[in-house]
Amino acid sequence: MDVVNLDAAPPFVTKDGSEIRELLAHRNSVIRNQSLAEAHLQPGQATEEHYHARTEEIYYITQGTGRLRVGEEIREVRTGDAIAIPPGQRHKLWNTGTESLRLLCCCAPAYEHSDTFITE
Repeated sequence: MDVVNLDAAPPFVTKDGSEIRELLAHRNSVIRNQSLAEAHLQPGQATEEHYHARTEEIYYITQGTGRLRVGEEIREVRTGDAIAIPPGQRHKLWNTGTESLRLLCCCAPAYEHSDTFITE
């Protein structure tokens, strides 16, 4: 059994500019086909618009409020929202609140810089 505490996961910046802490993936566990990470954006911060050619993502907002664009659709998001992002869909997330926007990101297959394509 692999157990990784969020406090022990080292942060790194993804290609889209968000800071994440990867909890479980092939890099640190027996997991081979997906990854789970916590990301956060400070108030006023946004990711760069991007897409993943192979990876599908689920965002689960654990704290804060924001605006998310997936393709041409824009939605306000908040704590408790789960969002499906299919492969090939451009997406961008803004923190529109006054506190840190925190979310869990599940990627299948696992997040890789090489599958992230910046579009702005």
